[in-house]
Amino acid sequence: MGADKPRLAVTMGDPAGIGPEIAVKTFATGDIFEYASPFVIGSAEALRRAAHAAELDLDIAVAQRIEDCNSTPGRMSVLEVHPLDMDSVTIGKVSAACGEAAVRYFEASIRLAQAGSIAGVVTCPINKEAVHAAGFHGDIGHQEILARMTEAPLTATLLITEGLKVAHLSTHLSLGDAVRYVRQPILVEKLRLTSQSLERWCSRKPKIAVSALNPHGGEGGMLGREEIDEIAPAVKAAQAEGMHVVGPYPADSVFYRAIAGEFDAVLALYHDQGHIAIKVHNFEDSITATMGIPFVRTSVDHGTAFDIAGKNLANPKSLGVAMRAAIAMMNGQFS
Repeated sequence: MGADKPRLAVTMGDPAGIGPEIAVKTFATGDIFEYASPFVIGSAEALRRAAHAAELDLDIAVAQRIEDCNSTPGRMSVLEVHPLDMDSVTIGKVSAACGEAAVRYFEASIRLAQAGSIAGVVTCPINKEAVHAAGFHGDIGHQEILARMTEAPLTATLLITEGLKVAHLSTHLSLGDAVRYVRQPILVEKLRLTSQSLERWCSRKPKIAVSALNPHGGEGGMLGREEIDEIAPAVKAAQAEGMHVVGPYPADSVFYRAIAGEFDAVLALYHDQGHIAIKVHNFEDSITATMGIPFVRTSVDHGTAFDIAGKNLANPKSLGVAMRAAIAMMNGQFS
């Protein structure tokens, strides 16, 4: 692969899930190699077994160093950073061994990005139960691992699908805790982070709408005062800083308006408020990106799908979308 093309690491995710399958299916096609030099961090044996199950003619070669990674259409370079006995792995089942492997693959990609050896990271799914079983009790998901290793003061997830981008005020909080998290200073911080991230990735200042928390936007305080006491003041504070922010708008219409092109992104106030909108609109193409870290990281927006793992049923489309988005973000050409 040409040296002028940025290196892009794809982490395999949980070896017992569909990560190996969607990786080999994606690398078996040629369109991802035009603008980047991708490779996989994972288990070559897991990938070979996935390629065999998918009946793919894919050469899977282990690279000893990052400089040796040279994937091409029909050839996948794999960087192995953690030993794993695939004969002891049951596909489709939670295991501590697979949970640890998934974390180690991702940690290796972060170190490479921090060293400047790669331009971005794309992640296949990990299983939170397996990660917890492996002893990583503080690492609920990819975002927590990123925050731990980069020591980023503030990170957030941006969900992306065609025609809709949704940032989240909070993600892995209970609904009760998420409501208590709706506070003006936190809102302004997340709006600032979202605006700066999208401006860097898209090379223009975005228009961001803030979702309301309560039904009908609170109905002037009759259905809750968060819009009056916290959200509207946060919008005004963001505007005073020069951000193009509007709202709050009722959650039952703000996403529709964004899809229609009125806004570049929406700030949702808790996990399901944003995730439901994205997945109902276009689940198959949805991906995520992490804001607040010093390099590009995108991911598929689905889980390990243990129920279909190893059965050649997984759709690799989201991984291809995530890889193409990462490349566009690295070049400031994301839209």
